Amino acid sequence: MRIAVVDYDKCEPNKCGWECIKVCPINRKGDVCISSEEMIINGSKRKLPVINESLCIGCGLCTKKCPKKAIKIVNTPERLKENPIHRYGKNGFALFRLPIPKIGVVGLLGSNGIGKTTALKILSGEIKPNLGKENPKWSEIVGIHSGTELFNYMKKLSRGKIKAIYKPQQVDKIPKFVKGRVGDLLKDVSDEMKEKLHIKNIQNRNIENLSGGELQRVAIAIALSKDGDIFYFDEPTSYLDVKERLNVAKLIREKSKESPIIVVEHDLATLDFLADTIHIFYGVPGAFGIVSKPYTVRNGINAFLDGYIKEDNVRIGEPIIFERSTHLKKSKEILVEFSDIEKSFESFKLKVKSGKIYKNHILGVFGSNGLGKTTFMKILAGKYDFVGKISQNVKISYKPQFISSNSDETVLSFISNVFNPYSTEIMNTIIKPLGVDKLFDKIVKNLSGGELQRVSIAICLGRKADIYLMDEPSAYLDVNQRINLAKILKKKSEENTIVVIDHDLLFLNYISDDSMVFTGNQSVEGFAEIMSLSDGMNKFLKEIGITFRKDPENNRPRANKIGSQKDQEQKYNGIYYV
Repeated sequence: MRIAVVDYDKCEPNKCGWECIKVCPINRKGDVCISSEEMIINGSKRKLPVINESLCIGCGLCTKKCPKKAIKIVNTPERLKENPIHRYGKNGFALFRLPIPKIGVVGLLGSNGIGKTTALKILSGEIKPNLGKENPKWSEIVGIHSGTELFNYMKKLSRGKIKAIYKPQQVDKIPKFVKGRVGDLLKDVSDEMKEKLHIKNIQNRNIENLSGGELQRVAIAIALSKDGDIFYFDEPTSYLDVKERLNVAKLIREKSKESPIIVVEHDLATLDFLADTIHIFYGVPGAFGIVSKPYTVRNGINAFLDGYIKEDNVRIGEPIIFERSTHLKKSKEILVEFSDIEKSFESFKLKVKSGKIYKNHILGVFGSNGLGKTTFMKILAGKYDFVGKISQNVKISYKPQFISSNSDETVLSFISNVFNPYSTEIMNTIIKPLGVDKLFDKIVKNLSGGELQRVSIAICLGRKADIYLMDEPSAYLDVNQRINLAKILKKKSEENTIVVIDHDLLFLNYISDDSMVFTGNQSVEGFAEIMSLSDGMNKFLKEIGITFRKDPENNRPRANKIGSQKDQEQKYNGIYYV
């Protein structure tokens, strides 16, 4: 099956002279593969190209000639002999199949733009699936699921008998729609739930003044406190630190004993701890998405990391093997050495034990929020005065935690102010692997959080430096983008030193040679020390009460379910990270 997708937000046929129609070989022979039709896009009536997929031969000439890169022509896997469950109009994104709700936690895993949120909106009743056609009847929609686990669910959904509770993805937009005090918003939430999610002390604040993490915890508290037949959580751990992520995961698992829950999550360590079964979403972002059969959580994550969907005989990525740190084989030449360091603010004090940062190593920085991780990185970057001494004077490139820009420049122009993005080395090792080349024509101030993150990472890594400091680079990135970033950083560390703060434990475990662990009393006092990756993971996991073991297939650290035999055994032996 061939799918043609046109991004009508980008498409400007009057400016390009309808190049796609002119170049199409089917059109030139006298048939009409690409035609012009009137459509209403963003409230305006426009004449735009429409591609007839049954006539398209997949030559790719229209995609090459389109100056705005608005056209995608893609083939679906050979074994996919079915119609989509939903399609967003002619030449729009198509979703094939749906995940199956069941008691427990069902995890959805896959790239952004692959249909996960669309699936949630269908199952929650927000979108009526159209089967890729004009307004099908519910009897037809229900009928195609006859004999499957989805039949009864879709039957109830068609009759309006499913009460779905939906925690949306973009919690940062809540203040645009909800005003007033937090306490008023939490009036139906129990004190016990407020305590568990650490939001009891913010009830007198205005909603517009909450941080992203506070908004996330408020949204989760409200969702968990409602009565419903099924619960949907779209990226519940964004903006949260590791400790908060696992705390939220525990609460969602408790709720799943009463009601089915479906969760979209990009943090594989959290997903492993949280889910009972997993559906993998794969395909071509922005063009089509396919939902895999349900896997056990272990087999699902392993299949995703292996990059192969067996039932459809399709490869979705390169295999990932989590090799343990090779720092013993790496350089022991010291790049940065520092004495005991102290930094005090009005209500917070940081103490860092003396340590060394080695050449060609990646130092992974662990710890909850409010313990001084970003403060230490700013000290290294020369942005704070402090008590103590850093011996080496090195050239530093710094990517801050919070990124924003109101620039009216294009991404290409914005990056070109720093370095030449068309340099062969930079293009092949940074720009293309991060997908930044596809953003060149976009205006910087209009970028999404994930797009701006990738541009910021590219700028940081593209500068010439001895040491690269990266504060939460995986934030806003989907799981595929995190894996790509990990590969980029590991390759970059062959020539340079990198320090990375992050809350994705699998990401940090995959890239780090050494670790730096921050402990203490949040927003009051922080303590930090550099140690081996193994010692650091053990210390950090012991503090948050979670144990990890190594998966025999790919060596990734797997979270043990709390109270399981393996969890109890490792805690008894004091081994939190095997």
